[in-house]
Amino acid sequence: MTNEEIKTLFQLMLEYLPPTLKIFGFTLLYSIPLGMVVALLKMCRFKPVSWLTNIYILIMRGTPLLLQLIVANYAVPYIRMSGLCPEFLRDILNQIDIKSDDYTFNMIIVAFVLNYAAYFAEIFRGGIEAIPKGQYEAAGALGFSKLQTFFRIILPQVIKRVVPASSNEIITLVKDTSLASAIPYFEIMYIAKKQTQFYGSLTPLFMAGLFYFVFATVLTILFSLIEKKLNYYK
Repeated sequence: MTNEEIKTLFQLMLEYLPPTLKIFGFTLLYSIPLGMVVALLKMCRFKPVSWLTNIYILIMRGTPLLLQLIVANYAVPYIRMSGLCPEFLRDILNQIDIKSDDYTFNMIIVAFVLNYAAYFAEIFRGGIEAIPKGQYEAAGALGFSKLQTFFRIILPQVIKRVVPASSNEIITLVKDTSLASAIPYFEIMYIAKKQTQFYGSLTPLFMAGLFYFVFATVLTILFSLIEKKLNYYK
């Protein structure tokens, strides 16, 4: 490829960077708090709740994210065509425009959030259970309520403990956004594969890889700084 073609390709990929960032941003925005909720549900003493939560985590972690993306994207049209679908549900689903870009994006976010919430839940659960029980007792003796104990004493320590594991998941998320191209969704990897066919060269794929590498490197540096800032919890 000529320098001019590479420059044109670089500009084209920059145009498709925002969709990739949207998947990354919205997934983090929803999966982290959902992961905390799921972690607390798994630790619930009411067994049916903890069992159902375990099943959800097992399914999300035990099946490929790509499969979950495909299921999420094609679930609505499949249910609409299913003879087992109740009429009232079919009427609701018929109002959904499955050919719109918003539908595709929303289904991608649903799949990513449900998947990553399961992983974050296990990370948060491990962080919470690593806190000595004596701290809860001491907080109670000082007059703290359970909510005050959790948010003022336990949660800051949990954040410190889960940052390394969470950073690994977040960096993995950067790379996993490329799976959206299989739906298909117009992001960096999608356009890279199209341009590879157009130019008959692997250069577009290498350029896409460079985008992911730079993004992951920036996050790695950022999390290293965060870990240093949180050292005062030692």
